[in-house]
Amino acid sequence: MNRWLNHFESCKQDCISVNAHSSNSVNQLLGFAELKLKEAISKEPTLLIMLVGVPNVGKSALINSIHRIATSRFPVKDKKKRATVGPLPGVTQDIAGYKIATQPSIYVLDTPGVLVPSIPDMETGLKLALTGAVKDSVVGEERIAKYLLSLLNIRKTPLHWERLLHREEELCEEICSSDKKDNSLRRKRLNNSDAVYVQDLVSEVQRTLCRTFLNFTGNTVEESELETLIDMQLVALRKVFRIPHKPFDETQGPTSKKLLTLFRSGKLGPFILDDLPDASEN
Repeated sequence: MNRWLNHFESCKQDCISVNAHSSNSVNQLLGFAELKLKEAISKEPTLLIMLVGVPNVGKSALINSIHRIATSRFPVKDKKKRATVGPLPGVTQDIAGYKIATQPSIYVLDTPGVLVPSIPDMETGLKLALTGAVKDSVVGEERIAKYLLSLLNIRKTPLHWERLLHREEELCEEICSSDKKDNSLRRKRLNNSDAVYVQDLVSEVQRTLCRTFLNFTGNTVEESELETLIDMQLVALRKVFRIPHKPFDETQGPTSKKLLTLFRSGKLGPFILDDLPDASEN
């Protein structure tokens, strides 16, 4: 995010970072917009603000937050309309307007996601697919998941999660040294394959990727050996996600789908995006 801020600053373009789920952050955005519209507000009775971006980056979620805050600041009699949101690209099918203020009337237009007419190369296409900007069905969930794992392994991201393996060993020792009262509860805590909470699942995924990475004796620089490691990780993750193995089914579609969902939730940790190229490169 900081790289993008620096990039737009270098281009002499206004830029502000926003968390669509933080009222304080969205309030700052509204203040920023009012500042930029100050001169126009004195001349125009109605103003339109257009929200534009690539698919699936949270435009509709941001509009709903703006609408909620603006309505509390500028009460309107009309029933509030909400933008439809969803985890996949293409939820917004047409241009819709939402009134966020009166005197003067200010409307925000929520627009369908837009992309460049043609994607220049496969790497860029895979990056867009990984973020969810392109529908998974276009590229294939398994192919996208393998691309994600290749990035993690090449950057040695799983090594950042080695502390979780040590924590698992410490937990084992704590349970073994304690009395056997409530032992069934402790076993359930230890058995992360039966994790109930998302954070437990995240930790188990991170541990699994770290364990397979450490146990792998091949050279990840070699493409064929990297593919072998990725296949091993997908097989291991199938057990973590508790996906039953079907005879004669060697595909990793369900495992890939769950891994991508977890990644896009942002819960796998900040280390995943540590080594992205400068914003100006793509």
